[in-house]
Amino acid sequence: MSQAAACWYLYVIETAGGALYTGVTTDVARRLVEHAEGRGAKALRGRGPLTLLHQEAVGGRGEAQRLEAAVKRLSPAAKRAWLARRRLNEA
Repeated sequence: MSQAAACWYLYVIETAGGALYTGVTTDVARRLVEHAEGRGAKALRGRGPLTLLHQEAVGGRGEAQRLEAAVKRLSPAAKRAWLARRRLNEA
């Protein structure tokens, strides 16, 4: 599968201190390893252990980035409420 045709995922990670980090990738497992090893987002370095709270297939890169931007604009409380709604929809 080419990079252009790859499915993009939105993911949310919680740090040991309770902070939430939102990102997008084509490979969530690889990205989590990168974060855990201190590569990638500076916001997560030294803040482990990291816990994956949510991941969802979004589609194309543009759509994933728009959803990421919308989630990042939420307050921490609103982001947790958004996550709770997503979990209810999955059940």
